[in-house]
Amino acid sequence: MKALVYTSPLESRVMDVDAAVARAGESVVDLAFCGICGSDMHAWHGHDDRRVPPLVLGHEAVGTVATGEMQGQRVAINPLMTCGQCPACVSGATHLCPEREMIGMKRPGGFAEQVAIRTSNLFAIPDHLKFEDAALAEPLACCVHAIRLLTADYTRAHDRRMVVLGGGAIGLLSAMVAVAAGYTDVWIAETNPMRREMLESCVNAKSYDPLETSPDDKPIHYVLDAVGTGITRKSSTALIAPGGFIVHIGLQDNEPGLDTRYLTLQEVTFMGTYCYTDADFAEALSLLAEGTISGEGFTEIRPLDDGASGFLDIHHGKAPPKIILDTTT
Repeated sequence: MKALVYTSPLESRVMDVDAAVARAGESVVDLAFCGICGSDMHAWHGHDDRRVPPLVLGHEAVGTVATGEMQGQRVAINPLMTCGQCPACVSGATHLCPEREMIGMKRPGGFAEQVAIRTSNLFAIPDHLKFEDAALAEPLACCVHAIRLLTADYTRAHDRRMVVLGGGAIGLLSAMVAVAAGYTDVWIAETNPMRREMLESCVNAKSYDPLETSPDDKPIHYVLDAVGTGITRKSSTALIAPGGFIVHIGLQDNEPGLDTRYLTLQEVTFMGTYCYTDADFAEALSLLAEGTISGEGFTEIRPLDDGASGFLDIHHGKAPPKIILDTTT
């Protein structure tokens, strides 16, 4: 079958690879679309020793089940595979399973015509939900989980203000979840002028260039860092009000920047977040199916054959927040 293969740092190309083969309890899915994630970029840059080339990356995938008990069903793939038996899994906190892994990490991912994964990882999607929007379910689930962490009960966030650092897909989708949850004063810091032009047309939030300006002087009690660099961790500390909450979802580097003395003296809560639970994934699909959130205005569909150029355009800052590859072309 055809697949986009990460061959070495900063390089990928379309190749013929072995067809997907289902193991016990798994299904093969004929893929329709798969989004390029920031973690795919991190691997492509050669910064993730868990993803060793040659490897088919990609985990934000949707398609139609080709084999297995759900054959013929349109599905979104939860790419997070866990043991199902440890205390974290039993309690529902599957994202904390010590055995967790994803497709596109040690086993082939979604930048291909097919993928094999456990049938229990497949979520049926309604017929009216376009595959292109359903392909946002995985990154949106990350954002649902992050906003839940940020505000404990994210359905009672009325009249609260938030600053999101980074206007990529995770930052934008997090802002969308926050607005849907009742935040009425959301700011998005983004240095890329092309992306800034898109942001305010996609979500009821204010965008700004953090290199030139900052939000108004009102206290900021919620900051979500969707970039994850030493610079943005320093910015988080500078922005957050005493008693505030910072959620760190970006993973770009591990450089210093967070002012732990300030966090201690001002009782600021700092939380990391990774992935999501099954409940978060289901909530993400519901937001998409209801039309509360969609990819309109910030996604771009490209054929799989153009996947290599998609990685390059993201690398050079010439891409919208989300590129989704059509794995059938």
